[in-house]
Amino acid sequence: MGDRRPNYALVPFQQHLGQNEESLAVPWAEFVGDETDELTFEAPTDEATDAYLELQAYDVEEYGHEIRVNGTALSGFDIPPRDGWQQWMDTLSGIDLVEGENTIKFERDTDTTDAFVVGVVVVHWKEPV
Repeated sequence: MGDRRPNYALVPFQQHLGQNEESLAVPWAEFVGDETDELTFEAPTDEATDAYLELQAYDVEEYGHEIRVNGTALSGFDIPPRDGWQQWMDTLSGIDLVEGENTIKFERDTDTTDAFVVGVVVVHWKEPV
């Protein structure tokens, strides 16, 4: 497999997920309901490997929320509960990044009353030199 180098894409969400706008006092985040906007990021190759993401999340109370990359849900639990801000990493096992536009979005578990904010996401991968 030749030499590889790391690369990444920054995806700023700043979106509040919850049952209603009053579910969390975060006027600096846009209220979006049960799922974030589907945002895009670019990968310059279709040979990306070892992909993972890091995310900032605020005030997550429940397991069960989903992260989808290119329409596919990440395996396992995606965001663990924690008061206040947290940074979390999750691998993109079984999800291939494509050359050009890729998508990412978050879905709130609607079986709960949880409300939280998705801050900034950084998607990392390795690519050929």
